[in-house]
Amino acid sequence: MSEAPAGTGRRAFTVPTDDDTERLGAAFAAACRPLATRALRAWLAGDLGAGKTTFTRGLLRRLGVTGTVRSPTYSLIERYSPGELEVIHGDLYRLEGPQDLVTLGLDEFDRAGALWLIEWPERGKGMLPTPDLEFEFSVEAGGHRIVVTGCSVPGAQWLARLPVEGP
Repeated sequence: MSEAPAGTGRRAFTVPTDDDTERLGAAFAAACRPLATRALRAWLAGDLGAGKTTFTRGLLRRLGVTGTVRSPTYSLIERYSPGELEVIHGDLYRLEGPQDLVTLGLDEFDRAGALWLIEWPERGKGMLPTPDLEFEFSVEAGGHRIVVTGCSVPGAQWLARLPVEGP
């Protein structure tokens, strides 16, 4: 696995295999610190098959989730409470427009100790709050490329807590 230099509000990772993608998710889980006032928010953008759910699976496994982890494409929202952190895994792919977010009730989960992992955030553009981290997943010849940008102070701090050498 290779990455861009640390110490900035942006890091890029190249992960050759699904196992590497899961390990990167686990590293983000280990570096995650819930907020005291609202949910910590991470948006996961990228085409189908780019590694979003695989990354999420690794993150959830590190947090203690042992059951099946699927993309919530049909359920739209999956909730996990593996410990002190409540994880809200959303998939907005099937939304017809940002106005459909109202029916999901995401605002009910915008509380201390929660982590939002939202796939296809562009489907909720204008209705979603600002994320703390934005992940951009893409497929390349050598595997998956994941570019992560800190969009807030908590997001930049989360990114800075990752090991410099990568997971």
